[in-house]
Order: sequence, then C-alpha cells, then structure tokens
Amino acid sequence: MESEQEYLAEFASADRAALVIATMEGAIVGASTALPLAAANDSFIEPFRNAGKDPADWFYFGESVLRITLRGQGVGARFFEQRERHAADLGFRKMAFCAVDREPEHPLRPSGYRPLDGFWGRRGFEKQPGLVARLAWRQVDGLEVANRLVFWTKELADPQM
Repeated sequence: MESEQEYLAEFASADRAALVIATMEGAIVGASTALPLAAANDSFIEPFRNAGKDPADWFYFGESVLRITLRGQGVGARFFEQRERHAADLGFRKMAFCAVDREPEHPLRPSGYRPLDGFWGRRGFEKQPGLVARLAWRQVDGLEVANRLVFWTKELADPQM
C-alpha cells in the first residue's frame, strides 16, 4: 500500500497530470493515470533519451486498474479515450505507456491471463521492442524483482495537415 501511495503521489503532484476514475453506484471501481513523460520517474524517461527521443514531446499513460468483474465492458477503452483527449488538449501528439514483459509460463502470471496486445493495437498503439524500461517493485509473492517493461507508442496526426 505504501508504494502505491508514493506512486499515486507522483501523479497527484505533477503539473498537467490526469487521474481518470470509474465509479459504479458511488464506489470507485477503477482508475487510470497519465502525465507528461518529462514529469515521470527517470526509469520511464531514460529509454526515450537513450533512443534520441525528447521526453518533453511525449505524454505517458501510467497504471490502469479495474475491478475484474467489469473488464471487457468498454471501461478500459474509455480510460484510453479520456487520457488521449487530455493529452491532445494539452498539445501532445505523442503518447506512450509500458507493459510488463514476462514469459507466457511465468509463475506470477494471473490465472486466466489474456494478453492485451490486441486491445492496445486496436487503439492505434504499436509495441516498441527496442524501447524498454527496467523497474523494481515488490511482487505479489513478497519478493522485490527488477521487471522489464516494453513501451507501446502512438502518434496522432498533425491537426494542421
């Protein structure tokens, strides 16, 4: 809980950040975060710098969490729509997020895991295998592990064209 509070505090204190909340019957059932990449943790910025991409040009989509019983009902798509609208309203044309990259047989994969590659691709995001962040956090088994995260990116058409 403490690390999640620290993580959310980064977003809450960042200028031009967004927190999208899904509610049902007055209760929060999901949340999604976003902020300018230049305001993100250095672990997310560094892969862009190393690839010769200016972090100031990018808007970063952080976590999305949703009650499992509500998945597949369009809420995740709305999370993306709201964050993209916010980024575009701020003048950002380039957006990125990253996803943990684990082998299909990894012991910490949830039961019934379904890759989200198709979902992300349908929203116009493309996987960038050469754009990778490494970040450690405590896993569900209690061990702190360095994780490999692969970025997905999307660039909006220039409105002047």
